[in-house]
Amino acid sequence: MRYSVIVTLVASLASSMAFAQSSTTTTTTITTDQQSKVRAFVMKEKPASVKVTETVSVGAALPSTVTLRTLPSDVGVTQYRYAIVNDKTVLVEPTSRKIIQVIE
Repeated sequence: MRYSVIVTLVASLASSMAFAQSSTTTTTTITTDQQSKVRAFVMKEKPASVKVTETVSVGAALPSTVTLRTLPSDVGVTQYRYAIVNDKTVLVEPTSRKIIQVIE
């Protein structure tokens, strides 16, 4: 009896821990200075905008047809890539291809 109560308690605890981990969302923001540097770099480079039918918003994944471009180290966000999609500059996490910020 005592053993089954402990097993049930452990299973319940493990289940709630797994739920807590899966429901966690990470929000990434970059500084105003970094945004300005990204904007200036993009204006200098003038890459073409790619048109997509998918929603262009934070959390949306870009299709593989969109080329992700690197940023120089002085911008300070080298862990991300950028793209110009539907005339919007977006920062993207390269592994998941998810948009982490739209640069206005």
